[in-house]
Amino acid sequence: MPQQGFSLVPRLRYLAGRARRIDVGSVLERAKEASTQHGKSLPLVVADMLYQAGVKNVGFQDYIDYDFAILTPAERATYMTHPVSNQISQKYDHPDFRYIFQDKVEFDRRFSEFLRRDWMVVDADNADELRAFTERLGTIVTKEPVGQAGTGVHRYHATEIEDWTAFHRGLLERGEVLVEEVIRQHDDLAAVCPGTVNTTRVTAFFDGEKTHILAMAQKFGRGAVSDQMTFGGFYTMLDENGHALGAGYDSHGHVHEVHPDSGVRIGDFQLPLVDEVTAFVDRVARVVPQVQYVGWDIVVGPDGPVLVEGNWGAGVYENKPSVTGIRTGHKPRYRAAIGF
Repeated sequence: MPQQGFSLVPRLRYLAGRARRIDVGSVLERAKEASTQHGKSLPLVVADMLYQAGVKNVGFQDYIDYDFAILTPAERATYMTHPVSNQISQKYDHPDFRYIFQDKVEFDRRFSEFLRRDWMVVDADNADELRAFTERLGTIVTKEPVGQAGTGVHRYHATEIEDWTAFHRGLLERGEVLVEEVIRQHDDLAAVCPGTVNTTRVTAFFDGEKTHILAMAQKFGRGAVSDQMTFGGFYTMLDENGHALGAGYDSHGHVHEVHPDSGVRIGDFQLPLVDEVTAFVDRVARVVPQVQYVGWDIVVGPDGPVLVEGNWGAGVYENKPSVTGIRTGHKPRYRAAIGF
């Protein structure tokens, strides 16, 4: 049965799409991973994964990431999952306004006052402007307008560019048309990983009057242009006061008690200026009120929060029991705020 308050049609479409794309080999590999890690029978894990996916709205990767193999039914029920998150997105993020979040150029235009950094768009006639922009800043980040999980994001240094005409032409050809100033992060974040801008994912719901903070996760990079997992990044959940709930982890089985490069203990991390972050999210959530459920990527800078992007398909960040020892998730907070 669908969750109360959600239409059955989107869920059936979602399940049908998953059924068409199911990779049996991948499911078995995930099941083997859970079986080995938690000492569970492989056939039972496979059967449980399929049941959870078909009946309980639990994605296969959710099952692995949040250690469902060792959780009781009551504990499992407290976890947010990607299928449920998708239902929320479909219901509360108006289709006519999603393009603002899907197109990074449009997003920068709409949220320009919250970016707190210079940016420009490359076109056929502004090679000189691009050169002046890049030389003034020294280092730039380029983005393809449509991308996710850090894809299409690149970093360039002015001192390494020899042919500016070719550089301009290359950006156009590759679709890297959004050019931004590199964000300067707070010293507390730079202490963990100075080579990457480390973002805070704040998942929030705007009910038309109040902005509800549903979950906060701190992502850390490994020196690359992005802190996404595709670049070796990982995350830890934060409590309401912005303190880490434990070690860092990713979806590839890696656990980081300390940052591999800096040696900083992840469980000791405290997000600076957390009250300012909360107030900042409330402000940005009101810019496009028709898109109510958003995963906001924010960087705490020396002078306050800086907006990186908003994701209308918010995704899910949750506790990992085998790492944190916490066997409950954030779903009650989602239900209290959204009413499902």
